[in-house]
Amino acid sequence: MNMLLRSVSFFAASAAVLAVPAHAGITGAGSTFVYPVLSKWAADYKKGGGDEINYQSIGSGGGIAQIKAGTVDFGATDKPLASEELAASGLAQFPVVIGGVVPVINIPGAHPGQVKLNGPVLAAIYAGEIKMWNDPRIGKLNPGLHFPAKAITPIHRADDSGTTFNFTHYLSQVSPGWKSKFGEGKTVSWNGGIGGKGNEGLAGYVKQIPYSIGYVEYAYVVQNKMAYTLMQNAAGKFVAPNAKSFAAAAATADWAHAKDFNLVMTNAPGPNAYPITATTFVLMYKQPKNAAGSASAKKFFNWALAKGQRQALSLDYVPLPNPLVKKIQGYVSTNIR
Repeated sequence: MNMLLRSVSFFAASAAVLAVPAHAGITGAGSTFVYPVLSKWAADYKKGGGDEINYQSIGSGGGIAQIKAGTVDFGATDKPLASEELAASGLAQFPVVIGGVVPVINIPGAHPGQVKLNGPVLAAIYAGEIKMWNDPRIGKLNPGLHFPAKAITPIHRADDSGTTFNFTHYLSQVSPGWKSKFGEGKTVSWNGGIGGKGNEGLAGYVKQIPYSIGYVEYAYVVQNKMAYTLMQNAAGKFVAPNAKSFAAAAATADWAHAKDFNLVMTNAPGPNAYPITATTFVLMYKQPKNAAGSASAKKFFNWALAKGQRQALSLDYVPLPNPLVKKIQGYVSTNIR
């Protein structure tokens, strides 16, 4: 078992546990995308005298369901909720960190960044239209590379996933065929392939299955030493996933005009922008059922916004820009009791 999976089993509660007693500290559930940096924040926060964070890394859909059910102090999702849905549930929403969704491959001998893909080819692989690694459409993007005559095994998320939402949102932007047949969402009707639970489960399958392809948050790529692909962005450039390319995409985001921070930044313009850059959002009640737990969670996220952004950068996420942090702090102060 790798280090990330050990930390998940030690730190995060089981997906079967739907509620944590109030005395157990701050409770949260949702996004596996944010788990690596959230766990680092939680450890540093507790070391500094703060409350313990008990977080269930179960996927964005589970996080949304649990905060709506009132069984946790906060939910985390990589798919922002519309203002109408937030209002109907009495929720507020704010971003906490930016990262990237990265295609990963298991072709024996392939090195990180050696293989290039673009959106239409990636969509065709997941649609089942490109079935073999030696397909000419892959070869055209990679002159000089020899691909084996082996079947591609696409790995996708089996749970309701914000990572899947951002991945399929991107595919819908770059492939009309994908948009019309499969669309976007936390889950879609996949055309075959194998489903893995959480970013960690999907990464585990790709590592185990030769000639497979998957998509995970970049921290999982680094942690598991996986071979990633370069992706062609909206400017036609092939870019590697890293903090700089995520930041280049994030720099194009118009947060000032995004009501309740409802913004998705996939397929961002610019020569250095990574095309599947994403954000994790925290969901909390405006008038919480557990006032003490909510107040503690607010205190933790204020700390994370003010002092935790450096850890985000060290784990290859992108810190939120200072003007956005100030806007979030004002929003939280105004909207969450």
